[in-house]
Amino acid sequence: MAASKGGATGWYSAIVKAVPSGDSLVLAAKSSNKPGPPPERTVTLASIMAPKLARRGGIDESFAWESREYLRKLCIGKEVIFKIEYTVPSIGREFGSVFLGDHNVAKLILSEGWAKVREQGQQKGEASPFLAEYQVLEEQAKQKGVGMWSKAPGAADAAIRNLPPSAIGNPSNLDAMSLLSANKGRPMQGIVEQVRDGSTVRVYLLPDFQFVQVFVAGIQSPSMGRRAALEPAAEKAINSDEQNGDSSEPRAPLTSAQRLAVSASTEVAPDPFAVDAKYFTEQRVLNRDVRIVLEGVDKFSNLIGSVYYSDGESAKDLALELVENGLAKYVEWSANMMEDDAKRRLKNAELQAKKTRLRIWTTYVPPPTNSKAIHDQNFTGKVVEVVSGDCIIVADDSVPFGNPLAERRVNLSSIRCPKMGNPRRDEKPESYAREAKELLRTRLIGQQVNVQMEYSRKVTMGDGPMSATGSGDSRVMDFGSVFLPSSIKGDGDEPTPASSTAGSQPAGINVAELVVSRGFGTVIRHRDFEERSNYYDALLAAESRAAAARKGIHSAREPAVMHIKDLTTVAAKKARDFLPFLHRSRKVSAVVEYVLSGHRFKVLIPKETCSIAFSFSGVRCPGRDGPYSDEAIALMRRRIMQRDVEIEVETVDRTGTFLGSLWESRTNMAVVLLEAGLAKLQTSFGTDRIPDAHLLEQAEQSAKKKKLKIWENYVEGEEVSNGPAAETKQKEVLKVVVTEVLGGGRFYVQTVGDQKVASIQQQLASLNLQEAPVIGAFNPKKGDIVLAQFSADNSWNRAMIVNAPRRAVESMKDKFEVFYIDYGNQEEVMYSQLRPLDPSVSSAPGLAQLCSLAYVKVPSLEEDCGPEAAEFLSAQTLSTSKEFRAKVEERDTSGGKVKGQGTGPIIIVTLVAVDSEISINAALVQEGLARIEKRKKWDPKDRQVALDNLEKFQDEARSARRGIWVYGDIQSDDEDVAPPVRKSGGRR
Repeated sequence: MAASKGGATGWYSAIVKAVPSGDSLVLAAKSSNKPGPPPERTVTLASIMAPKLARRGGIDESFAWESREYLRKLCIGKEVIFKIEYTVPSIGREFGSVFLGDHNVAKLILSEGWAKVREQGQQKGEASPFLAEYQVLEEQAKQKGVGMWSKAPGAADAAIRNLPPSAIGNPSNLDAMSLLSANKGRPMQGIVEQVRDGSTVRVYLLPDFQFVQVFVAGIQSPSMGRRAALEPAAEKAINSDEQNGDSSEPRAPLTSAQRLAVSASTEVAPDPFAVDAKYFTEQRVLNRDVRIVLEGVDKFSNLIGSVYYSDGESAKDLALELVENGLAKYVEWSANMMEDDAKRRLKNAELQAKKTRLRIWTTYVPPPTNSKAIHDQNFTGKVVEVVSGDCIIVADDSVPFGNPLAERRVNLSSIRCPKMGNPRRDEKPESYAREAKELLRTRLIGQQVNVQMEYSRKVTMGDGPMSATGSGDSRVMDFGSVFLPSSIKGDGDEPTPASSTAGSQPAGINVAELVVSRGFGTVIRHRDFEERSNYYDALLAAESRAAAARKGIHSAREPAVMHIKDLTTVAAKKARDFLPFLHRSRKVSAVVEYVLSGHRFKVLIPKETCSIAFSFSGVRCPGRDGPYSDEAIALMRRRIMQRDVEIEVETVDRTGTFLGSLWESRTNMAVVLLEAGLAKLQTSFGTDRIPDAHLLEQAEQSAKKKKLKIWENYVEGEEVSNGPAAETKQKEVLKVVVTEVLGGGRFYVQTVGDQKVASIQQQLASLNLQEAPVIGAFNPKKGDIVLAQFSADNSWNRAMIVNAPRRAVESMKDKFEVFYIDYGNQEEVMYSQLRPLDPSVSSAPGLAQLCSLAYVKVPSLEEDCGPEAAEFLSAQTLSTSKEFRAKVEERDTSGGKVKGQGTGPIIIVTLVAVDSEISINAALVQEGLARIEKRKKWDPKDRQVALDNLEKFQDEARSARRGIWVYGDIQSDDEDVAPPVRKSGGRR
């Protein structure tokens, strides 16, 4: 022990470790150069004697407890200096002077009347140098009647403790179950009298002085060894020391070192770090005031409890302190008696001690795990997609827009939500899977979040766990905690936002905790050394609250079943049948489920409980392999993915995709695409039907002027593609012959001089077509390309089966409806007029191209003047068999790619005979068999010029009352009725 007291020889400094009685102290060195606990010694105060405490069956002397308590409270745990004045070898005792600061401890005791001066006959020639002063102080205390010199009647008898049987001898005399029943969970005051090992203490419970042995709940420290039966002499020496008998000299208990020396030959050595654990506990609770919370009783009637001690202004949990310092391990069976929060703290503390290989875990080897910590990967971003209740996709703010790495998939740490299932494998969502996903969608989509990445885990492709050395197909999933800023208002049923401090979670709501607190997820019970959420305790607490409230998956009830009809997987006709339901309301509320391309989406309509494929009318982005396709998809994902939107459906195409307009927060999203230069406007879709069509035109013109994205090579007056070939604004002119006329100004043409025409005709001429087909050997089906004999001239031509008998062919007279793909006409023929066709001939595309007259409205065959218009067009084109120049004004692909009569891609043309001064379009208008299309204020210049030219012919027909003008001006049909004026708050 270090010298002190101004450097005076023989004085040492120490810490008071224990106070066995009112006149003795156990002192421990402040520090030691040797490993393990520091050396200690027991010092009895020289020349004074305090009343003796009862030991092993005896009773206290009067005022013995009060005397010990005075000295304990005065000195325990404090630094003192001491000097050995004399020793008594016969009893192995050291007697000395102890100073607390500048105060002589013996003087303080005598002044308060809690000890007396030894008689000279008891000193055996040795005495304290302060003896004279002690005698004066004793006399003064007697005169004052303080402490043990009290003159109150019966004071001496009242000062003797009434010890219960459990306080005498072995603590096993206690009725443990009764004590537990009366006090379970209630803090009890006590004083620790002995420390058996790091996790076992013996305590006086106050105020009844019940002497109990308590095993600290939830932990176990290393064993101090097993003591065998002692030799009789050794047992007698220890017992006599503990009893303190009627010896003429006061005797303190043997120190640990002395007891070990007596029985060294009969004890098993302590486990590693057992002595350290015991000393750790002694430093903190021996002879200290503690609070004991009884948790349970084991099968041997041992009390299991939690021990709390004071450390300044705070209370410390002895079990937690031992585990954190690597001096005890977590024990599941006794931890189960504790509250969940306390169990979690112990478990986490042990995990941390294992990670740092602290003390008893020095040689610990963690089990193999498939998880790995992620460091320094925190980021902020906007949530663009909710995959499920425990997985989201966040657009990282630090990564430029358009970069494939901008979107990061984040799985929420340490929780598991019900699976959404896989529709492709006919897997239905588990109970509350939709609710969990919808909770995150409504709270997170489009919101800025803070993400703390915590660990990654290797999993099999089936999402099941795999061993750390697992092989086969696997992928790595990243896990983290996501925080929603607390400034975003919730619905009042969510975790309290945490404050932002250095090294703690960001200010905001922990999304995983929110999901678990609603009962939409469970907390994963990780193996000991698996990585986990940094906020694991909060997740477990949220789960406990949800279970107690019987929320979500913890309740007995099943969620409401939602049957969603997926119209994206049905036939186009069935999707088309649904169109009237979407036309009942002009605007329909919807949710964008997926972004399939920049202009095409899968949309959920909750009101109609269906999902549809939806595409912008008149707006098209580059194809999947085209330039800026990915950027268009990324833009739409950030703007509308899983957002609440409004749609207005106009029609449905042949593939079952609904066409219309879509608004998010009153913003037309087609306008956003066009403004960004990521799409083109296609007027062939009929812009007169599109709401906000003028805004679309303006947006495209703006992108062109700024040369954005797909317009980066745009030159005024020309449109230059991003490919190697440049497409000028000069309109294409085709040389054609008309092969078939339909109603409504539509007709089929063949291109003159096309080498394909000559090649196909040559192949057909070389075929041997004499033999009729054999019934059963040739069974043409709908969609097959065959040879059919045209009834007008008995020529054989390629044809597509449009309609066939549903049964097998039974007769040569069975009827088939065919479409001649090289001419555009259609008729019904018998089976005998069909022949199979070699694939080399049938695979070539049809030569007939469907066309429509530009800028004019021609009545259909069912309307007034419709038949006359068709007859006029036939007379002008078919009867003469002459060539025409077809100027391509637009191409309309809304009808799809498969050609049939009146269907397929349409070339919208101005048709002019080679020897004619006016176009067929103008001739029809001049004869009153057609009228010009409705003008729009945002029409391009070339369209305005064309309409101006045609208007002269229309005025002539109207004045002469020809055709449709026979009764004067006509009313506009439904197609030309302008949409009603919309209020500013409706859509824009």
